[in-house]
Amino acid sequence: MKLLFHLGHPAHFHLFKNVIKKFAGRGHEVCIVIKKKDVLEELIKGLGMEYFNILPDGRKDSKLGMLLGVIKQSWRLFLFSKKEKPDILLGSTPAIAHVGKLLSIPSINLSEDDAKEVMLFARITYPFSTLILSPKSCDNGKWNSKTIKHESYHELAYLHPNHFQPNIDVVRKYLSGEEDYFIMRFSGLNAYHDDGISGIDHQVSLRLIEMMKPYGRVLISSEKPLSDDLEKYRLNIPPELMHDFMAFAKIYIGDSQTMAAEAGVLGTPFIRINDFVGRLGYLNELENVYKLGYGIRPKDIKDVFPLVSQLLSTDTHEVWDERRKKMLSERTDFAEYLTTFLDEYNFKSEG
Repeated sequence: MKLLFHLGHPAHFHLFKNVIKKFAGRGHEVCIVIKKKDVLEELIKGLGMEYFNILPDGRKDSKLGMLLGVIKQSWRLFLFSKKEKPDILLGSTPAIAHVGKLLSIPSINLSEDDAKEVMLFARITYPFSTLILSPKSCDNGKWNSKTIKHESYHELAYLHPNHFQPNIDVVRKYLSGEEDYFIMRFSGLNAYHDDGISGIDHQVSLRLIEMMKPYGRVLISSEKPLSDDLEKYRLNIPPELMHDFMAFAKIYIGDSQTMAAEAGVLGTPFIRINDFVGRLGYLNELENVYKLGYGIRPKDIKDVFPLVSQLLSTDTHEVWDERRKKMLSERTDFAEYLTTFLDEYNFKSEG
């Protein structure tokens, strides 16, 4: 079987890396196609596998820039796929759906976000996708009929204990002693679906930092430029080490959805602050069913300060460890699930 993975975001690298390794290790042909996006190319180089960058200049964040980016990727992926003739296309992008339809190649799109929250993506992708894979908590609306629901999260494709064991020695190479530390994450919030979405503002960030500093070190990861009073907290580490740092943090606070979910499945208390709170099924589940974190909308930002005070004064490790164990007992290793799914899908489609 020849598989083509189209990766458009660093999160897609993590989502597929273990599946790519599994199929490549079993002798299957694997094509990896990427575009320029944040640290994606830096991460993919760590696999030591050949890859092809079909959008090396990236795209602009305007709506027109995004549209042109989709068109360019679809066309270049079409040419690449026509030449390479993969048996199946995988990703979380519109391009694989369009190319699959044109070349009669099965395309499987993976998504955690409810369709109504990424409606433009859904409208230009799902009608052309062969199948959609989503967590059971995800509602794909009128495309539920072509959705296969699974008992997992994307983050468990790479942060499940079968694949990742955090290493405190990695952290101690950068931080001295046994001090507690906190991670804050500022997203660019410049994707098309982030239009009108706000996250953590500057004054709130400063107040939270002042609350946390007496208890440990504050470390900031940011997609966007930081002001001078925040730049001094920037965490400068290779991107592949971030999950080790997140696993041992006392608290994660940020406006990134993915990193909040990553903190949750690692057993680190998270607080996400953005306007998506309450609107995404898988994060609602991590927050409300498994109690691994908290969501606060910017309009309710006053609620974050007593919550942070409570977490700072509580030894959360044992409680969160038990909550994480419960979640892991009820959710599957997604890399293993996807590998098995693709084996069965290939068998049925060829039979």
